[in-house]
Amino acid sequence: MASLTLTALDGIPEVVEGDDLPGLVRDALARTGITLLDGDVLVVAQKVVSKSEGRSVALSSVEPSSRAMELAALTRKDARLIELVLRESVEVLRAKRDVIVVEHRRGWIMANAGIDMSNVSMPDIDTLGEHVLLLPDDPDASCAAIRKALADLADIGVIVNDSFGRAWRNGVTGTALGVAGLPGVVDLRGRRDRFGRALRTTEVAIADELAAAASLLMGQADEGRPVIHARGVPYARRDGSGRELLRPKSMDMFR
Repeated sequence: MASLTLTALDGIPEVVEGDDLPGLVRDALARTGITLLDGDVLVVAQKVVSKSEGRSVALSSVEPSSRAMELAALTRKDARLIELVLRESVEVLRAKRDVIVVEHRRGWIMANAGIDMSNVSMPDIDTLGEHVLLLPDDPDASCAAIRKALADLADIGVIVNDSFGRAWRNGVTGTALGVAGLPGVVDLRGRRDRFGRALRTTEVAIADELAAAASLLMGQADEGRPVIHARGVPYARRDGSGRELLRPKSMDMFR
């Protein structure tokens, strides 16, 4: 019987810059009683990856440009935050009150370049919100490093996920930023359906599907479950990357 099992790993502490994230995952696997098997996948929240990699920025250290000041007035956001958004982006696609949507320098279309204040607490300040967290510099490399560090346990896949809003749909959903040890996209074109018709356009974003499924357990607030173990992924293994999931601009009918 086909099944996919997702399990949140217990007891991962608050992560700070320089922490051994794979080591924390090892400890959590032991506490949870999970022995990794070849083909298992770990989905890791972007926030703990960014924190361990030192991607926190103090807003007090940011000097807004004139362009940032203009967009801050339009969006009614902190000009220092907007400056960081511009630094992390290659193009501003939409800007209106409370919203700025950009093309991140890694190719994602997203609000605020993925920069976030939620669940970002720094021990050297008294209030939340004075620091923000940028996305990992290279999520595929982050995934590959975690996978390599745990290779003595099993040949696994790793996904780094984040919560994205979507055009034409309300709400956020888990989305894969980085991928290692499994496909980002599975091409089913040429496969036959149950009636013998050849599939002509079907490509499955399995990394996004796993990222979204894992987000159900991770939560969005104070749950504290940043790593999810998945077993039973129903597709053949190969090494992949998050770049597979990005539609080339030349094929984007809406830009």
